[in-house]
Amino acid sequence: MSHETLKNIALLIDADNVDPRGIDPVLTVMAELGQVNVRRAYGNFAKQALVNWDTITNKFGIRPQQQFDVSKGKNATDMAMTIDAIDLLNQGKVDGFGIMTSDSDFTPLVTRLRQDGIIVYGFGGTKTPQAFRSVCTRFIEVEKLIAGNALDEIPNGKSKREKSTPVDNDLLELIGAAYKEAKRDDAGFAKLQQVGQIAGNRSSFDVRNHGFKSLSELFEALDNFKVERRDDKQIYVKRLR
Repeated sequence: MSHETLKNIALLIDADNVDPRGIDPVLTVMAELGQVNVRRAYGNFAKQALVNWDTITNKFGIRPQQQFDVSKGKNATDMAMTIDAIDLLNQGKVDGFGIMTSDSDFTPLVTRLRQDGIIVYGFGGTKTPQAFRSVCTRFIEVEKLIAGNALDEIPNGKSKREKSTPVDNDLLELIGAAYKEAKRDDAGFAKLQQVGQIAGNRSSFDVRNHGFKSLSELFEALDNFKVERRDDKQIYVKRLR
């Protein structure tokens, strides 16, 4: 699931459709890809619902992009955010994007970015439409990131996460299929990294949506897989049944 570290990352935030409490954990996730040097939030900050964003933008170094409502029922935010993303793409100075929204209207934008080989992480709510989720390189539910941060602040938070987070059948089928496709040694072990890459190529799967911080933590919580750490610093997994 890991990517080669990128150099310059842009995080574009649809302030009308996100939970601002997720900014901090989202930035932490984006740091996996590289330096998040472009940070912009889009919305009509004159609205009462967005009144607290002045504090948020200052705290996290986010540049607010004010978009007044041009007419009732119309939102200029989506268009401004899309134009900026394409401009950044065409300038060739951005290696990866984070798109923070729960609005499926951004699906064509993400599709276009990925056509140029750009990694795009999507961040949104649990009700984010599947159309947007599926086109992202990774889609991560912001609520799960917030909850994960809260667990980390509790002693033994890892064990509480493992016991309280069920692994659903769809996820089991996905990682089972990825394991079958991965190259295995004579003992039946496959490299965890390869299993994760195969699973990621099949969907916008990310273990954080299931309450785990890492792929190894997920496999360690499964009774039907054995996890083995070897001298080559690699982690291997084997299906037991």
